[in-house]
Amino acid sequence: MKKKIMNTKYIWLLIILLGFTACNTIEDVDRIDPVAEIPALTSGTADFSKYVSVGASFTAGYTDGALFKASQENSFPNILSQKFALVGSGTFTQPLTSDNYGGLAAGGSRLPGFNPRLVFGGAGPVSLESLVGPITVGTDIVLNNPTGPFNNMGVPGAKSYHLLFDGYGNIANLATKTANPYFVRMASSPSATMLGDAMAQNPTFFTLSEIGGNDVLGYALAGGDITIDQITPSATFDFAFETIVNSLTSGGAKGVVTNVPYITDLPHFTTVPFAPLSPANPSFGPLIPTLNGVFGQLNQVYAYLQSVSAINNAAERSIVFSTSAASAVVIKDETLTDISAQIAGVLVASPTFPAFVQSFGLPVQAAPLVANLLGSFYGQTRQATAEDLLVLSSSSIIGTVNTTTYSYLLNQGLPANLAGQFSVEGVTNPLADKWVLLPSEQDEIKAATDTYNATISSVASSKGLALVDLNGILTEATTSGYQTGNFILTTKLVTGGLIGLDGVHLTSRGYALMANEFLKVIDATYGSNFEASGNFANAGDYPTNYSPLLP
Repeated sequence: MKKKIMNTKYIWLLIILLGFTACNTIEDVDRIDPVAEIPALTSGTADFSKYVSVGASFTAGYTDGALFKASQENSFPNILSQKFALVGSGTFTQPLTSDNYGGLAAGGSRLPGFNPRLVFGGAGPVSLESLVGPITVGTDIVLNNPTGPFNNMGVPGAKSYHLLFDGYGNIANLATKTANPYFVRMASSPSATMLGDAMAQNPTFFTLSEIGGNDVLGYALAGGDITIDQITPSATFDFAFETIVNSLTSGGAKGVVTNVPYITDLPHFTTVPFAPLSPANPSFGPLIPTLNGVFGQLNQVYAYLQSVSAINNAAERSIVFSTSAASAVVIKDETLTDISAQIAGVLVASPTFPAFVQSFGLPVQAAPLVANLLGSFYGQTRQATAEDLLVLSSSSIIGTVNTTTYSYLLNQGLPANLAGQFSVEGVTNPLADKWVLLPSEQDEIKAATDTYNATISSVASSKGLALVDLNGILTEATTSGYQTGNFILTTKLVTGGLIGLDGVHLTSRGYALMANEFLKVIDATYGSNFEASGNFANAGDYPTNYSPLLP
């Protein structure tokens, strides 16, 4: 009988199969890796059935220098309302504008200062009309105001105490600047207050955002010029904020408040360099030798005054333009001792000054006039330093001729060419206070902000309210970037993603970030679980830039 021998290759196949089977026990085969279970959404102790948002421009959804329909639809309160609707919130109404142009009109005429939105022009922010042509502003506070009540009570420009103003929505008060055209659109009556219209809706939950921001922002936007705007005194702010919160919580409503960020971190104050004068600029570079010759006379005066008087910082006012590197602009610094009379006196007494005057083609008899003009122009001036902040709007006037100065010098008897030479903004004509935030003015803003925030924190704690740290968020976005979802947002103008084209207000993606920060503190304070249940806003769904052709 023949012995059967199994083929070798099948023997090895059998061994491999046996080994594979041995390694896979019943336990191994049936094992399923655990997957984290997403919990069902709960509102915790908060009642979102009637949500009302109260605040200023951030609350309204203001961006790119305007309020328009798309920006309002992407406001952080509207984003929040969509999440609150998942746990029983009612309809959320907003005073939507008429179009996506932005701007305001009254009886068919544009309101000054309320212009269509900014757009990206390839190199930076430009007006919408510069790309698409003339626009008829459709949102008219006389012809087509919407009908309330409105859950979104965000009014751009409102300061803390404005929420308590009777007649803040009265169109008749616009002439005295005691009314706000945005509130004119939405006020329940000419005598209504913002707070009153909010309370009339009997809110069960509220957000109170950026109260205090405009109380310092107006002063900052004005470059610290108190003739244009002033910081709200802390006592006024304290009274207004406590009154607002006491009223909003009087019916048992819960809510969220925010503190005030250090607004000088915004790109409106950090984008324009203090030294923008390039020697490569054909309009500036060739003039540097002449300019240094003129300021050389003044620099000698400064040095002399420091050596013979108690004006110990006179030499620090010396002005020199570099031929090899960018130079700082010349600014007026009202914190400096005014030495106009001393400058004029030294120049008149100088035996070489008449010849200097004649070098400009002026008669020697003009020496006293020129001495007084130089004294009045440069009695409180210096070149800017890295500690100074130039407001964003200064970029459009640096290097241009100041027509008011030009006319003044013509009236003083200077010929047109010389009047023009001494009227160049930031070069021969010192930048006025409204274009520059001095270190002392920045300190005033910071001190007021810290005081406001101490009050906000104290009131929020005493009422058991949630608090969003906008200050910390903006600081982090400025220093290292702030992450939301897959995005890291910074405060760089245009490219940072957080701040819109006006350099102050958030982009729609920034408002989505803000909504998520609200949801975080709501979860922590009231026991809801918007984050854990996967109900945060997706930052990628919200734009950082709107097209000029936005329908």
